[in-house]
Amino acid sequence: MKVLKIHDLEIKLKKSFKAKNISIKIKPFEGVLVTVPMLVSFKLAEDFVKTKIKWINKNLNKVQKQEQSYTFFSANNSFKTRSHLINITSTELSKNTVHIENTNVKVLISKKLSISSEENQLYIRNIILEIWRKEAKEYLPRRVKALAIDHNFNYQKLTIKNTKSRWGSCSFDNNINLSLHLMRISNELIDYVILHELVHTKVKNHSSKFWETLEKHCPNSKILDKELKKYSLRIF
Repeated sequence: MKVLKIHDLEIKLKKSFKAKNISIKIKPFEGVLVTVPMLVSFKLAEDFVKTKIKWINKNLNKVQKQEQSYTFFSANNSFKTRSHLINITSTELSKNTVHIENTNVKVLISKKLSISSEENQLYIRNIILEIWRKEAKEYLPRRVKALAIDHNFNYQKLTIKNTKSRWGSCSFDNNINLSLHLMRISNELIDYVILHELVHTKVKNHSSKFWETLEKHCPNSKILDKELKKYSLRIF
């Protein structure tokens, strides 16, 4: 790992055996990471990065705006998921507890540790993730099956995961993986992601043939793809 500083920018460069080309990724709370193939020198990678500074600054600004939407949970705070209302309150109990009754979730945070502590913020986030997982398992299998039937696609197995890099993926043998974070976006965008992966059961790349096929099954797919990019899997 090497750190490159350009003006106020701190850019991490990391060698990779898997990488075939130099790539630049900007992730919330992680900053700018440049992946460098093993046979490419850091000097060459640095020169490449310097030609992309305008692009990096533009996209870094977008990511920093996303970071501002990161939710901070406080006492007497509530959080709405797709079909649940999560209420957060402080309690004199010795430990944190959760009560779920139908679609109402009560999260009681012990006053032994500040609700603003990293430990409690993570505790609340993990509860929300489990609620989304529950909602995803109830909704996504039925929706994938319905869309597959309607559009004449076949897939093998569906898996729902807490993925932080992709909304969905399709394996070579047509197993589909979907992120539980799909529960955070609109039905229209959920259908777009599902159809995107179903098309991959027939076209295993992102060639022009793929996009043409997707457009037949999901009109305005390019517009929806652009809309999806406004969301971050890592921030809620």
